[in-house]
Amino acid sequence: MIHNHLDLLNKVKTDLPADELLSDLSDLFKLFGDSTRVKILFALSESEMCVCAIAELLGMTQSAISHQLRTLKDANLVASRREGKTIYYHLSDDHVRAIIGQGFEHLTEKQ
Repeated sequence: MIHNHLDLLNKVKTDLPADELLSDLSDLFKLFGDSTRVKILFALSESEMCVCAIAELLGMTQSAISHQLRTLKDANLVASRREGKTIYYHLSDDHVRAIIGQGFEHLTEKQ
């Protein structure tokens, strides 16, 4: 039996975002593929923190944390503010909080 999927394919093709946008989305999700970055994002979903506090929390060097924060900041997942000489980091917006929350909810829903 031959299926006629022409209507379905035309609808999906019309709604499918451009390749460049899908590539950007793929790159965004790759950022969540590193457990250190996920830990940082999860910590920042709980509270704004400075590099030294994140480093202490994760048992890592400030240099390693700064490197990951730069990557997250370049992707607009994390933002910062300066207070005197200290820079405090926080999630850039509620979308990031939602991505982390929904991912965590998905993992724990059947437990």
